[in-house]
Amino acid sequence: MGTEGARALLERAGRLTLQTGNLLNWGCLRKKCPATPGEEVRDCIQKTLTEWSSKISQDQNQETLEVLECTVAQAIEKINPEERDELKVSAKLFIVGSNSSSIRDAVDLACSALGVAQLDSVIIVPSPVEDGTNLSLEYLQPYWKELENLVENKKIVAIGTSDLDKTLLEQLYLWAQVKPSSNQVNLASCCVMPPDLTAFAKECDIQLLTHNDPKELLCEASFQEVLQESIQNVKANEWIPLWLLRYSVIVKSRGIIKSKGYIIQAKRNAS
Repeated sequence: MGTEGARALLERAGRLTLQTGNLLNWGCLRKKCPATPGEEVRDCIQKTLTEWSSKISQDQNQETLEVLECTVAQAIEKINPEERDELKVSAKLFIVGSNSSSIRDAVDLACSALGVAQLDSVIIVPSPVEDGTNLSLEYLQPYWKELENLVENKKIVAIGTSDLDKTLLEQLYLWAQVKPSSNQVNLASCCVMPPDLTAFAKECDIQLLTHNDPKELLCEASFQEVLQESIQNVKANEWIPLWLLRYSVIVKSRGIIKSKGYIIQAKRNAS
């Protein structure tokens, strides 16, 4: 059936959950070094969709699923419970076309995919603000409350932020019940950590980390484009990405990456 079957399933589904599994199990990506995080995401989505669609049978083609699971079976790798204490499981969650209500879904799916009860840390990237609007505490609060609930329910140990300046980080710190444990800084926009941010982070025991992710790691247009490229004649413009979660599993004692992958959820807006 291949592409034809995948297209038929997508036309009947309401949501799509795409899981890449452990990218270290992908021979073709291991040899390839994407120039940017955005290119890596596109490559992963395209390969997962292509691999998944090639294995759809005639029987599956007749199914109608509200949530369509798109995975590369051989790349899925759950954590051995006996090794859990030796590993740090971290995630960065990019909200794309949704709101704070999707945070729990994303964390639950990540825990399920990895076979763990909780994530050690989650860094949140809220959905982009409108042009000309500055990120504010009021905008961040609903997202942070959701994360705090997950900490309270022992689904996450520590929560962090990305690209907050000293003023906004301080506002969040003073307001929050669960304080941010980290704040990522994009070194493309500042090659030296701002001194006021460094001083505040040190005073409040907030770890400053660096990253090179773009403001939008996956936008609606990019997702639709790669969907169209992967599955011929699909109605790609009906599909809107809700969120993207990137996880990594690191061996604490050695600092090496044992597993890395993406989970993406999208919804179909049928006219």
